[in-house]
Amino acid sequence: MIPKECKRLIETDFPIAEVSRHAASEKYIRETPNTALHTWWAQRPLGACRAILLGLLLPDPEDARCPSGFRSAARDALSRVLGNVGPTDMALRSALLKFLGNFASWELSAKSSYLDASRAMIKAAQGENHPLVVDPFAGGGSIPFEALRLSCDAFASDLNPVACLILRAMLEDVPRQGGALAEELRSVGAKIVRNSHEALDDLYPCDPNGAPPIAYLWCRTVCCESPSCGAEIPLVRSFWLCKKAAQRRALRYRILRKSGKTPEIQFEVFEPKADSEVPGGTVTRAKAACVACGAVLAPDRVRAQLSAARGGGDVTFAKDGQRTGGARLLAVVTLASGERVRRYRLPTEQDYGAVRAAQQNVLAIAEKWKQNRDGLCPFPDEPTPLGGGSGAGRAFSVRKYGMTQWSDLFTSRQALTIWTICEQVREYARELDAGVLDLLACSLGKYVRHCNQNARWNTVIESIEPAFGQGTLPITWAFPETLPWGKWAENFEESVDAVARCIERGFGGISKTGQVDQADARYSPLPDAAASVWFTDPPYYDAIPYADLSDLFYVWIKRTLPDSNRDGTDPDTLLTPKLQEIVQDESKQFDARPKDRLFFETSMQQVFAEGRRVLQDDGVGCVVFAHKTTEGWEALLGGMIGAGLTITGSWPVSTERAGRIRARESAALATSVHLICRPRPEKAAVGDWADVLSQLPRRVGDWMERLQSEGVRGADLVFACIGPALEIFSKHARVETADGRNVPLSEYLEKVWEVVGRGALEHVLGTAEASARNGAAGALEEDARLTALFLWTIQSTDGEAAASEPQSDGSSLEEDDDQEPSQGAPKGFTLVFDVVRRFAQPLGINLEKWQGRVIETRKGVVRLLPVNERAQQLFGVDGTEAVAARLEQERASDTNPLQGILFPDLTIAPRTSRRRSGAPTNAQFSDESFATSREATTLDRVHSAMLLQAGGRTNALRALLKSEQERNSDFFRLANALSALYPKASEEKRLLDAMLLAVPR
Repeated sequence: MIPKECKRLIETDFPIAEVSRHAASEKYIRETPNTALHTWWAQRPLGACRAILLGLLLPDPEDARCPSGFRSAARDALSRVLGNVGPTDMALRSALLKFLGNFASWELSAKSSYLDASRAMIKAAQGENHPLVVDPFAGGGSIPFEALRLSCDAFASDLNPVACLILRAMLEDVPRQGGALAEELRSVGAKIVRNSHEALDDLYPCDPNGAPPIAYLWCRTVCCESPSCGAEIPLVRSFWLCKKAAQRRALRYRILRKSGKTPEIQFEVFEPKADSEVPGGTVTRAKAACVACGAVLAPDRVRAQLSAARGGGDVTFAKDGQRTGGARLLAVVTLASGERVRRYRLPTEQDYGAVRAAQQNVLAIAEKWKQNRDGLCPFPDEPTPLGGGSGAGRAFSVRKYGMTQWSDLFTSRQALTIWTICEQVREYARELDAGVLDLLACSLGKYVRHCNQNARWNTVIESIEPAFGQGTLPITWAFPETLPWGKWAENFEESVDAVARCIERGFGGISKTGQVDQADARYSPLPDAAASVWFTDPPYYDAIPYADLSDLFYVWIKRTLPDSNRDGTDPDTLLTPKLQEIVQDESKQFDARPKDRLFFETSMQQVFAEGRRVLQDDGVGCVVFAHKTTEGWEALLGGMIGAGLTITGSWPVSTERAGRIRARESAALATSVHLICRPRPEKAAVGDWADVLSQLPRRVGDWMERLQSEGVRGADLVFACIGPALEIFSKHARVETADGRNVPLSEYLEKVWEVVGRGALEHVLGTAEASARNGAAGALEEDARLTALFLWTIQSTDGEAAASEPQSDGSSLEEDDDQEPSQGAPKGFTLVFDVVRRFAQPLGINLEKWQGRVIETRKGVVRLLPVNERAQQLFGVDGTEAVAARLEQERASDTNPLQGILFPDLTIAPRTSRRRSGAPTNAQFSDESFATSREATTLDRVHSAMLLQAGGRTNALRALLKSEQERNSDFFRLANALSALYPKASEEKRLLDAMLLAVPR
């Protein structure tokens, strides 16, 4: 057994780069159980969990307290996999780290040699009893699943019944019954598809040539309210149908105008030769433009019309069967037998007739249920999320469009199809094993994600993009409708097959079962000191509204599995529990108080206290965090320390997708930081403040150097440094000053930020900058240090600073979040104000002084002004032409090459900034202070040179550069540093590099 005082491997070192590489590649593997069984949000890559777990379970062989028996067993196990392992403890640690990095690969996850080696080492470290790994926010199951692979005992709990369904299938059903479940699932799935096909075949008619439909492309519609028009407006973002190079298809329209009648829009499928031939979309941010008269329908009128039609996702028919409004079928996608190319055609009366028949069937089924109201309504009548508010409710907008019940998110044909499958599953329920039923429910959930009005048609790959593309549920103007059968990925038949393939290929190395429980993370059912490892990925404030999102699945799961509507659901709505759910969502209340930030932080403190209770005294914990607000970190760390945990390390692993969930205003890190923690001894000593501060610079400096060697940069590095810094602080019962004052965590974190900031400045600008304060000799001015720190912080571990514009995912008929766009959103790089403030203050940088000159603060976000926005500020109203002419005519002052030329117009008012969350407000300068602040700094001169380069004023630029060469090295030191910091694709880097090439040799 590992002695309590012995460091675990992960507390000393970890192969960040290799594990991150495998975690990134795993996202493209479709058969991993955490993604293939069912949708869940913010899934942890299995490889990263596997490597982290091993690091938590194994001792550091270089620690003097490491058992000699472990060293010999580990050397023996590793030699069979990696070959000869050196005789020293350092060589053994290197081999262990290499093993961890290799084993993070999905290809090696089920390889017997790696499994045998890892299990042998765990046994040597932990003894005969299997260590218990506990995850109270288990969600999609990545952590407990990998615990089973390593032959640990796993206890997984979650409050959400959909998560518990996934966990049961993943940790209990498949491990218990193995590959036989795949065969049984395929068998019963085929029966359900066959029976459903017979029942629903008339609702999905084939073309006269026998080609079956693959998808129906629909759009919602509203009516133009111009008195002289009244035409129907199809709500689409784009009229493209397919953008493949060899198969470009789109819609174009013409307006039929008959005397005394409303203008009519007729479509035609055509093959565009150029993009300009495709008409522009009709809706942007809920504003609809009439293609007949050009009138614009305001968002409130669009919402009003769609609300009257409960979202407008279904067709409205007259008594004679003619379509009169509602959803409009734009095109039908078909695929004939033996063909590979999809065909696009306009809808026919037969297509609309099938939809009307589906509506009549739905009405008949609902009417029959109303007569006796036995059990649940066949079609989900549970309420949709209220949406709105400043928390997780922002993810929903469907209620604004009249979709008040979950059935409103499905067309009548979609609802009827899903209900038919539910009925078929219930028919077989008595004769099926509970595990097969769970897997059928998972298969149905995969299908439901494609079969709803929030799905999107991807024109690039001709496929249906499922709902929740970004963890939100907004209105979707145009949407595809899929079928329940067929050999393509978006139907129930293929969903069953995908789950079966996952069972056959994704569970290699799993030889034991775990335990799953539906439980609130604040109240674990486990006894005291039960867990060897407490490893969890908790929710992050308002990032993901798990319960509200999962209701899309749960309303159908309840109608599929006989025992799913049981204890644990919300008693008021019979939906997933939301009152106890630990997320920030002010649209909901708990104990008669809004579920605000305080609710979230207080709840997380309870969770950490419960984790400390169930963790053995010699156990180790890991908390995954990926939030980039300093307040969030402070609350998380305060909760952990207050619960009696000591942070002993932190490792950033690149686990997040580039287009990850709701990355608003840099709110999410490119990496997930894994905070390693231990139970703090009950009799921990009181720490001395002076001693703690003396240890901090070296601890942080060593960690920064280590992380930078692995390619960790910017904010990822900042937050990863907090963990080891806190080991010094959190190992004490409390920390006191010489006069007995208790030092709060917030005060210590300010020192951590200062040390990290100084280290960053030393790294990018030189040693003098690290100690610069109030104009110290040898240091660049405040604005240069502020700019360098800003650019250093926005660097990303995955390569570049985030682009300021959202990237398209290839969809043309895609979701619209219906929010009003910011008017003329300015360009530039941004950071949350509190992050900038935390760096600036301890380094003596006065942010207010540089408002409107280098930075601009609005609504709690700081923007670094692009160089081109400083042109008038630097050169005055006469611009670069006048400055260039003067530079070309005369040599500037030897003491300041541009003094007397820059800032010629002192009457130009500085920019103002609006206040939020402590940000400066309406910053105004007196004439005296403003004139003083306009003395040209080194950064001003560098920016001036860049602007001369941009204007093509070669002679003036050479004159300036020659003066700077004769003056000192500050100009070129700063220019080279900024060139290294600016993102590669930025205009600033291009200008800097071109300007530096012009330096006289």
